[in-house]
Amino acid sequence: MLFEVWAPNAAQVTLLVDGHDRPMARAPGRAGWWHAEEPAGPGTRYGFSLDGGPPLPDPRSRRQPDGPDGLSAVPDPAVFRGEGQWTGRPLPGAVLYELHTGTFTPEGTFDAAAGRLAHLARLGVTHVQLMPVCPFPGRHGWGYDGVAPWAVHEPYGGPAGLARFVDAAHRHGLGVVLDVVHNHLGPSGNHLPAFGPYFTDTHHTPWGAAVNLDAPGSDEVRAYFIGSALAWLRDYRIDGLRLDAVHALCDTRAEHFLAELSAAVDRLAAHTGRPLFLIAESDRNDPATVTPREAGGLGLHAQWNDDFHHALHTALTGESAGYYADFAADPTAALATTLTRGFFHDGGYSSFRGRSHGRPLDPRTTPADRLLGYAQTHDQVGNRALGDRLSVNCSQGLLACAAALVLCAPFTPMLFMGEEWGAGTPWQYFTDHTDPQLAEAVRRGRRREFAAHGWAAAEVPDPQDPATRDRSCLDWTEPERPPHAELLDWYRRLIALRRAEPALSDPRWEYGALTARPDGVLHFRRGPCHVAVNLGGRPAEVRLGPGAGRAGVVAAWRPVGPPDPTGVLVLPAETAAVLRDPGAGGVAAQGDPEGR
Repeated sequence: MLFEVWAPNAAQVTLLVDGHDRPMARAPGRAGWWHAEEPAGPGTRYGFSLDGGPPLPDPRSRRQPDGPDGLSAVPDPAVFRGEGQWTGRPLPGAVLYELHTGTFTPEGTFDAAAGRLAHLARLGVTHVQLMPVCPFPGRHGWGYDGVAPWAVHEPYGGPAGLARFVDAAHRHGLGVVLDVVHNHLGPSGNHLPAFGPYFTDTHHTPWGAAVNLDAPGSDEVRAYFIGSALAWLRDYRIDGLRLDAVHALCDTRAEHFLAELSAAVDRLAAHTGRPLFLIAESDRNDPATVTPREAGGLGLHAQWNDDFHHALHTALTGESAGYYADFAADPTAALATTLTRGFFHDGGYSSFRGRSHGRPLDPRTTPADRLLGYAQTHDQVGNRALGDRLSVNCSQGLLACAAALVLCAPFTPMLFMGEEWGAGTPWQYFTDHTDPQLAEAVRRGRRREFAAHGWAAAEVPDPQDPATRDRSCLDWTEPERPPHAELLDWYRRLIALRRAEPALSDPRWEYGALTARPDGVLHFRRGPCHVAVNLGGRPAEVRLGPGAGRAGVVAAWRPVGPPDPTGVLVLPAETAAVLRDPGAGGVAAQGDPEGR
């Protein structure tokens, strides 16, 4: 078997295989590369010694059975053969579901999560978005401290477990999106600096030295991360990648790393015949992120839109601290801005940043489905002091209104696990660092962060306490009982309606009408469909517009009568409704046996 490693600064490299040492030779024509052949098979442990130092795991290790600090293991090729003829699921028209493997079930494994995929298929989502699965020290964590970008966290089930999960999702007709982290590696178990210039002091990030994308040696570093990304898509047959915090990728080269990555993914999609895509998390509000490369952009296929979330969150909760301040001035107007322009901050002043922020998006060239819309995410829940979901501070009616806005807007909708039934469990920040000093630093840092916002140290959950993770696991008895079952049925109906009504998933920024009122009433019409939401505490009259007097109610959270002949709809407090103009066919009105 051929073993290879890039170690440009080493004078000698030794391969260690099953306890045997073998000097490696420099690879001809490949600067900085070393190679050696040695008998090995699936499960064989191996590592590399640099200049007589201790054995280190392979930077491109596909399996770390003993954790990030242990030796690597040769993977079983059978893991990557896949099952069946999966032809893929494209991003346009999708409904995503963000899922953390370690808390989706109490067992916290791929196999246990696969056992719940039937629930997601019945819900109607199209793709499961897994939070990061690369190895990190300990058993439990969010995954953003991963240190082996080609491998899979062993406590989740390792490579074989991930492959089984992907096959199971595909059998249910679900695509799989994987969250990957290219902007940093975790603080413990990161051995890449010993091998070469994977990081650079040319730039600094919130995590320290930046990943080297533009300094000497960056050609190999870029190839390393692009190769990792392609391996997930090719070898595991994953359908798309979510790229964490791309605004923290520091790159001054003429071709940005993201453009190079998107071009490589597009080539792989053409080669495999499967639609593959990249979704960015970016706080820049820069349309270039999702602008095609041939038009001068980075060529990513979509990005998260926190502005829509912030507007919706302030409208639901009234919160106004921090980055919510600008949205809280008039939340429904802010919502209308995001529905028509995508970004709320598109070049204007941001009080949170103390400067102008963002650039305008051109609706003629950027379809709305290139932005993801959501009411909750792992960040927006887990980065709160108590990890409290919207269900803690919002009524069931407001949760239903949020669902209607997310699932009937022109964005690509995304749900966070448990949202669909208003989960009563929190999702808190938890870690399992094996380094006692790091564990204590994280604990103190978390409490210090929230002390600045008035929280007492004892009120902030200890990230290292196993109970913090346990509290964050979903309670799978909730979906079957009130009031959760009613909300779950509402989500199912809305997703089915989005699938049945092409106007609701139409990515064009076109509205027959759009009205936002300070009393929390929002109404918009897309094609023949009217979406009316009353976030206020009193019934409200909603003017649907001329010709809407004969519109039929096709879905409503609480009983809603038809509009009067002039098109005025009386909407109960904290209720959402979807209506349809007559004569266009499609979904039947409520009361019709087919309308449910």
